[in-house]
Amino acid sequence: MAEHGDGSLSWYQTTQVASPERPRLSFDLDVDVCVVGAGFAGLTLAREVARRGWSVAVLEGAQIGWAASGRNTGFVLPGFSEGIDDIIERIGLDHAKQLWQLSQGGVDYVRAAIAEEAMPGVDPVDGWLHVSKSDPGRQTAAQVERLRWLGAEVEMWPVERVRAALPSDYYFSAAHFPRAFHIHPLNYALGLAAAAEKAGARIFEDTPAVAVDPAGVRKRVQTPAATVRAAHVVLAGNVHLDTLMPRLGATLIPLTTYVMVTEPIPGLSETVRYRGAVSDTDRADNHYRIVDGDRPDGQRLMWSGHVTIPERAPAKFARSLEASVRRIFPQLGAVKAASVWSGTFGRTLHRMPQIGEIQHGLWVASGFSGHGINTTAMAGELIARGIVEADDTWRLFAPYELVWAGGKAGRAVARALYLGRQQKALAREALARARERARRRKARKAEAARAETAGPPA
Repeated sequence: MAEHGDGSLSWYQTTQVASPERPRLSFDLDVDVCVVGAGFAGLTLAREVARRGWSVAVLEGAQIGWAASGRNTGFVLPGFSEGIDDIIERIGLDHAKQLWQLSQGGVDYVRAAIAEEAMPGVDPVDGWLHVSKSDPGRQTAAQVERLRWLGAEVEMWPVERVRAALPSDYYFSAAHFPRAFHIHPLNYALGLAAAAEKAGARIFEDTPAVAVDPAGVRKRVQTPAATVRAAHVVLAGNVHLDTLMPRLGATLIPLTTYVMVTEPIPGLSETVRYRGAVSDTDRADNHYRIVDGDRPDGQRLMWSGHVTIPERAPAKFARSLEASVRRIFPQLGAVKAASVWSGTFGRTLHRMPQIGEIQHGLWVASGFSGHGINTTAMAGELIARGIVEADDTWRLFAPYELVWAGGKAGRAVARALYLGRQQKALAREALARARERARRRKARKAEAARAETAGPPA
């Protein structure tokens, strides 16, 4: 079982289903489509191209799902990392509706693929609750209404309903997405690989692409031991394309998040009563869900938080992740991390994915910006249709072109902006809790005054 580049072994790796090792590419190969990267986007694309009868080869520098695809929290959600208001402002309401429907289509694709292929160990669980730690309800209600304009299936949860499911003084209102769900992402990646191979795709592990020559009708992708010639090349390697295509890599800011799975917590479901995925994001964010739901010795909590530029050793974040759980749910007591790992993803400046043909026969599926399972499925299917069927739906993402992310200076600015937004969010959250405490004190005083005026009972 291979470790990640940071030396960490994820809980997903310890619970993954059996999967065959794929060979290195050791011979020259001619195919219709060459895909660089065996994450969600590349594997979805390979499956869809092969199902349409075209030949396709996937080159993976490490193992299937090795990077962010197999190390994230497993949330399958509609929408994008960019905020809905900003999307509407940039491209208009009608265009935004089309993009939202594509994102929901990505969610539906993942669910359908799991069912069609009977993927083992993926274990989808319905629902996502997006909780505010500062808004008693007015802003959340307005956001839910805007999402409904786009065609989203979403409902408003008031404070009382949220706290009935997640009893925490940190929590206020929430938006609930019943059609979202969470999965075991590494097992999903392995299931996609098996499905792509069943359709006729060929996947090669430990086979990095070291050079791409996109000129001519037949493009050439060089690996350490062989050359792949293809009419179409799709770059689906996210931040790991930096050395292969520096200009493309320069459009992404690599962000690293940290995830832990706790030791078993007896009675966990009596506190965390919501079984779907939860995000409590007001910029200072946590993402979590219950895992190992059938364990007799207690369920475990998967908890993700913190974003760093650059990547750091995951073990350094164990205590702070534990502290985050205790802060939100002190009734759980002293939770302990059993496994901690990290995952690095690429974020574009506009926080939207990079999907499309950047020159004739050279395609990109990247920049999924931490909102990646639905958008990778969407990208894989859109590009497959674009290549095989000349469908140009992918052009809906044309307003979100490749933009240089500023290099090292840009990453430093991004880190400073993130920290600044986080501090502002923490201040808003503290103010919201202080206001609630003040309302409670005022209500208690009013009740005491009424009791005093009424006098003793007759």
